[in-house]
Amino acid sequence: MTANANPFRALPSVDRLLAQPAIAAAGAPPALVREAVRSTLADARAAVRKGELPPALDSLIQQVLDQLAGFEAPSLRPVINATGVILHTNLGRAPLSRAALAAMQQAGRGYSNLEYDLEAGTRGSRFTHLEALLRRVTGAEAGIAVNNNASAMLLALSALCAGREVIVSRGQAVEIGGGFRIPDVLRQSGATLVEVGTTNRTNLRDFEAAISDRTAAILRVHASNFRVIGFTAFPALGELVKLAHAHGLLLLDDLGSGCLIDTRQFGMLPEPMVQESVTAGVDVAAFSGDKLLGGPQAGVLVGRGEPLSIIRRHPLTRAVRMDKTSIAALSATLQHYARGEALTEIPIWRMIAAPLRAVEARARRWARGAPCPARIVPGRSMVGGGSLPEEGVETRLLALDLPAPARAAAGLRGGTPPIIARIHEASLLLDPRTVDPADDAHVAAAVQRLQPPSAAT
Repeated sequence: MTANANPFRALPSVDRLLAQPAIAAAGAPPALVREAVRSTLADARAAVRKGELPPALDSLIQQVLDQLAGFEAPSLRPVINATGVILHTNLGRAPLSRAALAAMQQAGRGYSNLEYDLEAGTRGSRFTHLEALLRRVTGAEAGIAVNNNASAMLLALSALCAGREVIVSRGQAVEIGGGFRIPDVLRQSGATLVEVGTTNRTNLRDFEAAISDRTAAILRVHASNFRVIGFTAFPALGELVKLAHAHGLLLLDDLGSGCLIDTRQFGMLPEPMVQESVTAGVDVAAFSGDKLLGGPQAGVLVGRGEPLSIIRRHPLTRAVRMDKTSIAALSATLQHYARGEALTEIPIWRMIAAPLRAVEARARRWARGAPCPARIVPGRSMVGGGSLPEEGVETRLLALDLPAPARAAAGLRGGTPPIIARIHEASLLLDPRTVDPADDAHVAAAVQRLQPPSAAT
């Protein structure tokens, strides 16, 4: 091409690129092929406008084929979580147990008695499939599950408190995450927020002074993703229950994380447990299914039979109901608790309970064959997911010392399957505690494929 030649003329036409044998043999639908060709040529023209040389024909063909492969690949993909954050919100929170996955497949592969009473031969309710299990594992009189905890709280407040006031400690009128703010949810439900106390100290008398003939409930909100320490005060849950019931009010408890196991046995601070709220006498407790419960995304409401019956009949219940596969997965997860096998069968609890020596042994196996200096260093696997803020369990990390750790991390993300690591003080860190042992071979192979220092410079 001469210096005065128009570089755009070096680019092939749409029809010429479409006629290339490799593209014609791709077997994709013609409309998708044409879209990929047009997109590739548009990118090439944009590059030429910036002063770059026109891509060679072979390069353009490969770009079209790459785009076609991208069209067919699902956007939602499995990844390996080596970050050390057990409930990683961006990575899908709790992985499901084998039993939960099998239950989803069984429920989804054909028809089921989702809303059919087999004994009576008439229409049934999808909510019956979980209620007995929820009663068994929490001790509550009744229970219902919807599609997430935000909708569970919105539903409970709409059904029980619309048009009336709900008293909340000022320190608990919080934003939990993703824009979920307690004041906004109360407003959307039709209830009126009444804040009492201060950010760090709210006393029982503050709640009592705010009660009026317009009050419907007292709401306790667990500060699941932050912690206030120092000069603080808040009434015990039992005191709030007694105060609410003495005035004919409801006590609602937003627990957030859905913890059914005492976290102190793993060296962590105590997380409020659902069973404790039920025992204290709360009218309705709300919690998530995909956090410390270790199941699918869900919002669970348990408590006394009368308020749960009102909630079940509310029109919003249908709008936020769970689908059949999620019901199946949540049922299988709750069965693990009912059988006393949560620590061995639910992945997040297996991760938390994994012995430190076993975690270290896996890190050392990953380090074999690393093309760079590799160290085993102490660390902490964080719980994450809006649960147990700043809390974690001791772990051992594989630290890889590379001259370009960010580029190495990007390379791991670009693999199949993608591996998500983290960088700290110029080292690439991988935590075995949050990786399924079945994926160890993938991680070890990916570590061995990393560029050695001499090649990266």
